[in-house]
Amino acid sequence: MNEVKAARQGEMNLRTYPDSEAVAQRLIKTNPRLSLDKAQWLAQHWARANANGDWEILGHAAHKVINPYLFRVEEMLALYEHISAPVLNVEASQNDLDKWWQGKYTLPEFHERLKSIRDLRSVTIEDAGHMMHHDQPHPLAQHIETFLQSP
Repeated sequence: MNEVKAARQGEMNLRTYPDSEAVAQRLIKTNPRLSLDKAQWLAQHWARANANGDWEILGHAAHKVINPYLFRVEEMLALYEHISAPVLNVEASQNDLDKWWQGKYTLPEFHERLKSIRDLRSVTIEDAGHMMHHDQPHPLAQHIETFLQSP
């Protein structure tokens, strides 16, 4: 709750960077498949220089706050069971779920929960991580197009 309070009071800030090149290097650090030219292009759209000349991410620090609401698996599964539209689940071959959740939530648990969705189609994008739209944009687009064109 302290994080929520701090975010609401404007006491949380995202890290700043000395220039756009440092922003590009930050993007590459967490997305090693991202080429330098793409990272430099993204840096220009993902951040901007503030009045002091430091580069700020164009996001909100509240994005980093852990959800203050109690998560109830049973409720979520009931919602999944009522999804009537087809669902496309796209996964990356490099999975960092264990790193983020530190064993509190696993990929097998995720897959088990997905079984509650009536019409689920799952695909895996090879040589991709969390930012698969950067890593493998064409295969991702092809999977989405195929899904949208299917009956």
